[in-house]
Amino acid sequence: MNIDRRHWMSTNALAAGALTLGAGKALSAENAINIGLLGTGGRCRHLLKALLKVPGVKVTALADVQDAARAETRKLLPGQPSLDGREFKAVLDRKDIDAVLIASADHWHVPMTVAALEAGKHVYVEKPLTHTVAEGQPVIDAESKAKKVVQVGMQQRSMPHIRETKEMLASGKLGIVNKITLSWNRNSNRFNRDKVAVDPATVDWKAFLGTAPDQPLDGYKMKNWRWFWDFGGGIFTDLMVHWIDVAHWLTGKDTPEKAVAIGDFVNAKGVWETPDSVQCLLSYPGGVQTHFEGTFSNARQGSRIEFMTNEGTVYLDRGRFEFFPDHNKKLPAISRILGQGRPGADFYDQPDGELLHLAEWVGAIREGKPTSCPAKAGVLSAAAAHLANKALRGTGVATA
Repeated sequence: MNIDRRHWMSTNALAAGALTLGAGKALSAENAINIGLLGTGGRCRHLLKALLKVPGVKVTALADVQDAARAETRKLLPGQPSLDGREFKAVLDRKDIDAVLIASADHWHVPMTVAALEAGKHVYVEKPLTHTVAEGQPVIDAESKAKKVVQVGMQQRSMPHIRETKEMLASGKLGIVNKITLSWNRNSNRFNRDKVAVDPATVDWKAFLGTAPDQPLDGYKMKNWRWFWDFGGGIFTDLMVHWIDVAHWLTGKDTPEKAVAIGDFVNAKGVWETPDSVQCLLSYPGGVQTHFEGTFSNARQGSRIEFMTNEGTVYLDRGRFEFFPDHNKKLPAISRILGQGRPGADFYDQPDGELLHLAEWVGAIREGKPTSCPAKAGVLSAAAAHLANKALRGTGVATA
């Protein structure tokens, strides 16, 4: 099998290309893309560090219902934002804001995205795009009507080794995919309620709730909303969705027909509503089965996806590609590691997926082109996770 080195371009070179993509005219204060931040918690600050490296962007406004979150985010900005408050609609009302980055709790992703598109803004929105299946078509329709650029934050689509793997699988060089396994396993304690307190005067809890049922202010829920059904969807929507998106993208099979799922509480019983240890089997048309496991009580395998083919197995994580030929096949083994990190690490030092994904978004805005992860892709990946949760919360089996 001939896989030449052009398939493994240096990450730095690819990043440089992405950072200049769509620059067109000289970048200046006059034509900088003005960006507002909607939801400024820890995930926003992680993305902001990458966004500020993209040429020709300026963060000029931020909104979050938590005063402390905005204060921490302001520390990262080179200048004082011209708008800084709790109300996200105030950002959307500003005519000088070109685009928004949405890093709110899941149940606000679609309402904020639709409102931003209706206000004429381009959108970068964190995954999962939807909190319910019913939200899918409205956000796709909103993107189509607004004719604005949407990028859903599933940054694996911008990682060079995953893009090249997509090409190789499509060419048939590595065989035909017949089964997929993926995981996101962590061994970390996120279960201590006693460490989270919040001053009611410093937050707008009612605004945080939005359409969620009314309930007392809870600082732990506000910080750890991913593990509560009103605001998130647990491990399936928070972690599985990343690799499910890669499976969809690399195989072209993006609509599971059936899900079988189980979940248990190893350490989070009485603290989380969503299980802290889960497994799911998704079946797709054509016979491709996809198995996911995720836990917070053991880090074996970490974060990775494997494509089993009739020739061998393709292994991918966020900084590594490997091909293991079956014992009775003649294809050579391949190993390419792009950066520093243990196998299955949540993050390698290279590639910087967030930087590449944000740079692609900015370039697409300047060029008026679609991104690699528009609303429909986000909807389909989230829908697979919702189907898994439907099975988990029901009889253990669910059909689409």
